[in-house]
Amino acid sequence: MTFSATRRYFDLSDDMNFRGRWDLGHPLDREGRKLDNPWQFRVGEWARADGRVRIPVRGPGTPLDYSHASFSIPVVSARVASILTRLAPNDVQLIPVEVDGQRDEHFVLNATQVVRCIDDNASEEVHYWLPEDGRPEKVGTYRAVYGMRIDPAKVGDANIFRPWGWLVTLIVSEDIKEAMEREGITGTRFKEVTGPSAISPEERERTRRFRELWEQTHAARAEAWSALGKMEEETFVPIVVGGDWPSKRESWRVIHRPDEHTLLVSDGLSDPFYLRPEPSVGFGVELALETNEPLGNVEKSWPLYLLERVAAEVATHERVREQVKGGFMSMEVAGKGMPEPLLTKDGRVGVLLGMDAATLPGHLTVPSGQVRLVTVKALMPPELAYLLEHGKPGRDELIRRFHQEGPAHLSRSWRQPVL
Repeated sequence: MTFSATRRYFDLSDDMNFRGRWDLGHPLDREGRKLDNPWQFRVGEWARADGRVRIPVRGPGTPLDYSHASFSIPVVSARVASILTRLAPNDVQLIPVEVDGQRDEHFVLNATQVVRCIDDNASEEVHYWLPEDGRPEKVGTYRAVYGMRIDPAKVGDANIFRPWGWLVTLIVSEDIKEAMEREGITGTRFKEVTGPSAISPEERERTRRFRELWEQTHAARAEAWSALGKMEEETFVPIVVGGDWPSKRESWRVIHRPDEHTLLVSDGLSDPFYLRPEPSVGFGVELALETNEPLGNVEKSWPLYLLERVAAEVATHERVREQVKGGFMSMEVAGKGMPEPLLTKDGRVGVLLGMDAATLPGHLTVPSGQVRLVTVKALMPPELAYLLEHGKPGRDELIRRFHQEGPAHLSRSWRQPVL
């Protein structure tokens, strides 16, 4: 069978903007333990699934025909499996899974074909791993691919595959895209990867410069975070990415510190501004909340919820940013999901921003300048009331008493007020 070089292909991804969607978690084995090697479903090879795989649902929402579990593992309904069995029987492994709360059949979609087809010249921007990067096993493969374009003449008869060197992407043919659209498959998002690049040379250069600045800033922050403790490799990124953060990218880091302390930090408020080629420190701040309470699942923990809500205020309001960069600030945020001892009678939580911490730096250094590291401390309701009643003298007295109690910047939900 001969295929035309003009055949169209599309990057198939999870539609994160689908309102009210469900949220699938880490695949589990039949004993309820997390699978040791969830990456096996994303490397373009036949996977070994010993026994039934279960996919937990982390939050209520609308089931989708196509969605990603943790590690961007595609999970599909029987309707999608039927399409793929008909149009790409030699390209996929469909592994039956049990999705919590669902009677209908679902499958892990494992694309088993890898095709060397990325067109470096037509793509917006590509970066390769180099020997000096210190990852010898990756040298010669892609470190990053932006605005991907592939050469359809190199695909052959594959209808669904992962591109060599950049296995994070799942590509499908136009035939599969159209079949899914005719069937009304939910949860899919298609982005064409064939045809000429949609950006001009000027846009390409602007994007290249922005990516360069972003990567330099990201690397500098990662080095700073690593100096504060053992940093988890995985970042937390919300389902809906973007909004008011400088680079339209919201993320969080978890750092494990001595004495079983956990430090949560924002990781993007100091990014360069999106697609602006000039250097900047974004909003010029990052937020930090440290606790000595056991958190369990950090992604669902109250300190992360609290930090997210404070960051939303910082990202949305210039007045808040300027006050935070200049010194102390108190605020109240929504108390949904927060421990009961922290809640005011109105169901909110008070925080004090900007306290000095002897074990944390006051600033981070990134290539474009200095970034203030702003601590976030959860207040008990009587402490918040005292601060609101007495203003600056009350704040100063609170801070004095916090220092008497121990590490002043620590946030804890089960403690006695210092008043």
